[in-house]
Amino acid sequence: MKKLFDGIKKDMKFKTAGPGKKLTDDTSTKPDVVQSGSGARPNRHGPSEGSQRAGAAALARIEQIPRPKLGTSQDAIRNQVKRELEAASLAEKDKAESEERSKVPVMAPACLSVSGVYFTCPLTGATLAKSDREVHIKEAILMRFEEDPVEASVMMIHTFNKDRDKVKAAIDIMSKYIENICKNPTEEKYRKIKLGNKVYQEKVRSVEGSREFLEALGFTSIMLPVEGKEEDEEFLVLLEYSPDALELMQERRDRLQRGEPVRAQLDRQPQVFRSSPNAQRFELPSEFYNMTSEELKKEQLQRSELVEKNAMLRTKVMREKEEQRERRKYNYTLLRIRLPDGSLLQGTFYAWDRLPVLFAFIRESLVDGWQPFELIAPGGQKLQESEEMALAECNLVPAALLTFAWDAAVQADIAAAGGKSPALLKPSLLETIRTLS
Repeated sequence: MKKLFDGIKKDMKFKTAGPGKKLTDDTSTKPDVVQSGSGARPNRHGPSEGSQRAGAAALARIEQIPRPKLGTSQDAIRNQVKRELEAASLAEKDKAESEERSKVPVMAPACLSVSGVYFTCPLTGATLAKSDREVHIKEAILMRFEEDPVEASVMMIHTFNKDRDKVKAAIDIMSKYIENICKNPTEEKYRKIKLGNKVYQEKVRSVEGSREFLEALGFTSIMLPVEGKEEDEEFLVLLEYSPDALELMQERRDRLQRGEPVRAQLDRQPQVFRSSPNAQRFELPSEFYNMTSEELKKEQLQRSELVEKNAMLRTKVMREKEEQRERRKYNYTLLRIRLPDGSLLQGTFYAWDRLPVLFAFIRESLVDGWQPFELIAPGGQKLQESEEMALAECNLVPAALLTFAWDAAVQADIAAAGGKSPALLKPSLLETIRTLS
């Protein structure tokens, strides 16, 4: 167990900066990024002093308390998960490097409008490169076992397993275990789970985190004799079944059923630029594209050859279908909003984010975000905050320049009342304003 936590603490990187801390260098500068795996690592913040003390205390307790021979399967599984994480980290990085090499040709960092696509771990607050999300979140979940093994195992079940149908089946069976115990607490057969049982083997054992959850409920691994067999077999046995323990078990079952996967959140990297004639110029990194360089070249060649012919022959339906295919080529979009004073607010979005997400991003950046405003897309299209349209459906991919305007009627009322025009962006954003190169 000590090796597991030493290894994870060595690999984990915690970003202590709050949501308001953003890039302050030129447009090619990357944010502090946590990267898992081997190789050169950038400077980063370590765990807080409080986290170090808590970890040291936990390890001290583990070293001082005698460990029984029974019930050690959780340690074995965690060690196995750690080994798999290390292997997965190397495989994930190799895969990501291979995919990035095959995508759209990568431009020099100084030429890019944004250095890349980054994510934030909801458990640690660390900023992660796209290829490091999964491994970092798994490590963060394992670190939670000392604090709350029930919460950690619930996260493990919902996050480590991709097949949602298998997860649901395992949760249903474990919920049934708990219901049977609560209805018949004195029945010994309901408090024993035979690990060689076919249902357990096929439905529960294959779901990562399921055994950890059962052990967090109080089940203990014990070898028991089985009628008709010479050798003992392993069982998970619930030894304590007091009324309070049963009530707590039901509450933990509810937590299991309500659980959700832990997913890294897209870091929008809000950035403000001074007024610039280059506002409509975008140079995007390869992460924004959902196609390889060969596919892109082929697509460009076909388009140049058929553009005149198709302009004559395509119907409206055909053009719409082609536009839909075009939009599916992009994973993300980089949007700039030109404000009334000429400054530019920039953010990164999923291509399938809805318009309300864009409006919320702008409101969160404004001093007076409560005031009504308008957004004008390229071509003069007025975007509606209430419309649940994806950014891709509005032709705002892979990048676009939008125009911001306060609602004219509201501004007229403010002026008539002797009020002043509101300040635009929050000071925290203006502190990092840059010149668009």
